[in-house]
Amino acid sequence: MSGPPGPLRIDAGLLVRFREAGRRIAWRPAPRGAKRPSGHRTRIAHLHDEEARVDEWGTGPRTGIAVDSGPLGALVLLLEIDRRGPPTALGAESAGRDAAFRSGAIVAAWGEVAVPIDARPRLEDLVDLARYALA
Repeated sequence: MSGPPGPLRIDAGLLVRFREAGRRIAWRPAPRGAKRPSGHRTRIAHLHDEEARVDEWGTGPRTGIAVDSGPLGALVLLLEIDRRGPPTALGAESAGRDAAFRSGAIVAAWGEVAVPIDARPRLEDLVDLARYALA
């Protein structure tokens, strides 16, 4: 069963495949490393042979999520958008700007939360990138 339609306006079959892949993601705590601000929850998503760092923060109407800028990170972020609704801000951080995200990060926020503006990915860009996580 695919579940109810979410806010992602993408092909229904692709959305089903994204959701199915999301159920197969294995999660584990992130290893200690780069210092994160208080109130952040950091985990590692694992699917197939790929891993992605996922950093979540905030509560209620002011929340955010940062993910590695690869296919699995994009998939995790799209699944959060499918669950929470469209973010109020979407941005990206270049490689090397945050020690926790050496390859760069994609960041979404809900509410009055700032996101990095090194780049401004579109949802279509995330969908294209996330397709590679399905393999």
